[in-house]
Amino acid sequence: MIDKPSAGEAAELSWFRSSYSSSGDGNDCVEVAAAPRTVQVRDSKDAHGPRLTFEPQAWTDFAAYMSQS
Repeated sequence: MIDKPSAGEAAELSWFRSSYSSSGDGNDCVEVAAAPRTVQVRDSKDAHGPRLTFEPQAWTDFAAYMSQS
């Protein structure tokens, strides 16, 4: 699901970037935040823009699949 967060909602989450990001300017990656019932993913260049929302198990499955690649 794609979600457009409110300003207060986005500020409440603790976002982090991938340690695998190799961009010279540091802005070419995604950021992830865990909410109580979802995992949020956003573009680091557009922190107030839309973000993807995953159920925790779907995110875990995705991360496991990507780590096998």
